[in-house]
Order: sequence, then C-alpha cells, then structure tokens
Amino acid sequence: MFALGIDIGGTSIKGGIVNNKGKLFDTFKMPVTKDENQDKTVKKLIRLVKRFLKEYHYKNEDIIGVGCGVPGIIDSTNGIVTFSGNLKWHNFALKRVLEEGLGFPVKITNDANAAALAEAKYGSGSKYKSFLMVTLGTGIGSGIFVDGKLYEGNLGKGAEFGHSLLVMDGRQCACGRKGCLEAYASATALVKDTRAMMEFHKDSLLWKVSEELGSVNARVPFIAAREGDKYAIELVDMYVKYLSEGLINYFNTFRPEAVILSGGIAEEGEFLISKIRNYCQTHDYGLKMCPSVDIVKSSVGYDSGKIGAAALFFD
Repeated sequence: MFALGIDIGGTSIKGGIVNNKGKLFDTFKMPVTKDENQDKTVKKLIRLVKRFLKEYHYKNEDIIGVGCGVPGIIDSTNGIVTFSGNLKWHNFALKRVLEEGLGFPVKITNDANAAALAEAKYGSGSKYKSFLMVTLGTGIGSGIFVDGKLYEGNLGKGAEFGHSLLVMDGRQCACGRKGCLEAYASATALVKDTRAMMEFHKDSLLWKVSEELGSVNARVPFIAAREGDKYAIELVDMYVKYLSEGLINYFNTFRPEAVILSGGIAEEGEFLISKIRNYCQTHDYGLKMCPSVDIVKSSVGYDSGKIGAAALFFD
C-alpha cells in the first residue's frame, strides 16, 4: 500500500512515495519562490509530481492517495489553506486543485500535525500517549497528541504553538501579530539575530563560518559556538532561552509526557537539546513536584513531514 506524501515549507516543497509501514522510497523536491502566486506554485508542483510518477514508473493504481502537510491555519475537513503567513497563501482550495490536477484522492493537514503523526506511528512518539511535536524551521509549527489522538482544535485551526505570545508588543510576526514565539525562536528569527550580531562584532567567527557555508543560515551560530566564539555562544544561549520559555508555557498548560523537536534546527542534536533540557528543568513550574517532560529529537527526522502526510491515508 503506497501513498504520496508532500511536505510544503516556507522555502521548499518535498515529497515522496511512502508505504503503510512508514518507509520512504523515491523522493522529489522543488524550491518555493518568495511571493509567488499560490496558484502558480501549485501548478508547478502538479507538473513536477506527474513527471516524478512517470519517471519512477508508478501507475495510478499503485497510489491510494496524496497527503499534504502545509504550514499555517488549515481547514483539513474541507481541504482549504485558510491562511499561511510564511507562504502568503489565503483561502486556497488546495485539496480541490490537487485532486483535479493529479486525479488522486487528497487529504491535507497542518505540516506540524503531519510530522506529529509520523512520530506517533513510526518514531519517538510511539511510546507516549501525550506529546507535543515542535518543528523548528522557517516558522514554528506544532502538533499535539492527547491520549493517542491528534488534536487539531475547532475546524483544524488549533495547536498553533508558534503563535503563542512570548513578548507583549514584541517583534512583528508573519501571522500579523507581535511578540509570537515564532518571531524569536524560528530559523528565520535566528538568522536575523545572527546578522545583527555580525554587524556589531566584525571580529566574530560568525563571519568566517557564514563565508564557508556560502550564506548566513541557522547553522552558523551553532558551528561557531562549538568552536568557542563568545558571540555565537551568546546567540545560542538566547535562542535556547526563547524556545525554552515557550515550551515551559506549554508544559504548564498541558503537562505532556514529552516534547519532540523536529526541523532543521533540531538537527543540532544534543548540543542544542541538552541546553533546552537543562533550562526547562531549572525553570519549570513546580520543579520536582510536577511530572517531568521528556525533551527528545525526532527519530523520523527530516522526512517526518512527507511520511506523516502520506500516513493520513493509513488508518
């Protein structure tokens, strides 16, 4: 049994063929052009998927459906992307457009919900009844599992952890509000903070690392911090504080068994996660009087969005 899983992100769209055991086979990828019309982007995606299926010799009867994870506020019941700040998509009938263009049944959900589903069925989340999945990418996505079930909120518009308030009247967020956690702890925010630090400190190792990588991206401060650069260490410590304070808000509201971190920044592994774990253990409400919350890295990892989107068809 195969399904096509598509993971739509702020900078790229990734997809692949997945079986009902959670194994990923052939894959594809395309960039997302900034400020491109939503219809044009999806038309390009449809053409790419058709070429992909033909190239790898998949027939229509091989595929039971197409699952799609999309960042933002998603009406999963009606298949509509109500609003996606990072993509600038509004009231887009994605399910209908994909079904008409590809000829397969289509299901859509929030991208972090898709990643959470992959973890619950095939990864780190399989041993927990209740957990929070947090994706650290262009924005911050989240998926919530409660008593073994995915919680999406009314009309699928809940579980937007990245848009919980961190700073009153703080930084402008892509969602339109100010002070959201996403404006402080996403990869986009970390890159902005890194650029600002570099401008103030020309002697920082951040400059050399970014030159070697060819750009200022979210990996830069972690690489430089590992090499002992004090400005990079300051950036990482501040990032850990931002994200951890947001996580603690969630702990105190839901007290899950675990938080599973995914996305590009989570690939920093224990160098980052051990710092988050230490901060949360030190500052968590109740401390030893409340159940502890495991903080772990996604075991499905980079492919969780694709696998979870396909898993929408695997009951």
